[in-house]
Amino acid sequence: MAKVLFTISYELNPEKREDYFKAIKELKLLVKTEGIESYNVYEVKGKPNHFQEIYVFANEEVYDNYDDNTDERVNLLISKITDMTVNHSAKYTTLVELPELE
Repeated sequence: MAKVLFTISYELNPEKREDYFKAIKELKLLVKTEGIESYNVYEVKGKPNHFQEIYVFANEEVYDNYDDNTDERVNLLISKITDMTVNHSAKYTTLVELPELE
């Protein structure tokens, strides 16, 4: 089955950087238990305070069911992080792995 990559990109308010690191550290611990193959956060090189979260799901079914299985604390942290971003906005992208070519 095809893996799914889900990304969230946003610009953080610079004065919220330390609070962000605390929230994202806790989020990283919690999402590991939610059936995600991997979850990482990156800062865009050359663009301070621009971050991208990358979730890797084993397949589309796990991805589709993820929101139904999230813990209330995860939802609170996501909301808190969104509030720390410039304009309280983020860009979401969902990528589905191509089937192997024979």
